[in-house]
Amino acid sequence: MVVAYWLVVIAGLFELEDDAAWLGLGGVPAGIALSLLIALAWLLCLIGSQVASGGALIAVPFAALAGAWLTTRGLRVPLRRLLPEGDRHSRGDFVGQMCVIRTGAATPDFGQAEVTAADGSSAVVQVRTTGQDRLARGDNALIFEYDKDGEFFWVMPYESEH
Repeated sequence: MVVAYWLVVIAGLFELEDDAAWLGLGGVPAGIALSLLIALAWLLCLIGSQVASGGALIAVPFAALAGAWLTTRGLRVPLRRLLPEGDRHSRGDFVGQMCVIRTGAATPDFGQAEVTAADGSSAVVQVRTTGQDRLARGDNALIFEYDKDGEFFWVMPYESEH
């Protein structure tokens, strides 16, 4: 399932929100959190099916999922340390910067873009457009504001002069 998920993501057919807050793992990219959760649940299910017998086998998938979720939650802080992109820069540092759309499209409801900081490092951030603007993958955009409530950046089309 994990390999299939990543193949579909690489092909651009499916995109998850960037943050896994919906799994109780805020600050960890959703793809990594979901992959880890599935892999741990599978491993615990495999172990449980070898240890349990009879009627106890019914409880194995539920116990495996709960155990995987608890383990993944316990790994939240170490995972954020391994993936510190959000901690390196203040969100305000990106306002006024040019970014490149990385999802299939950026709309008023969804979008992600890659922005490069002054030190040369890059981050993938959540972006939204205003009005009827719709930006496609690879389009340049200008970040003009950060929405604290929605935790995303407002962007507008950006045409370079050369």
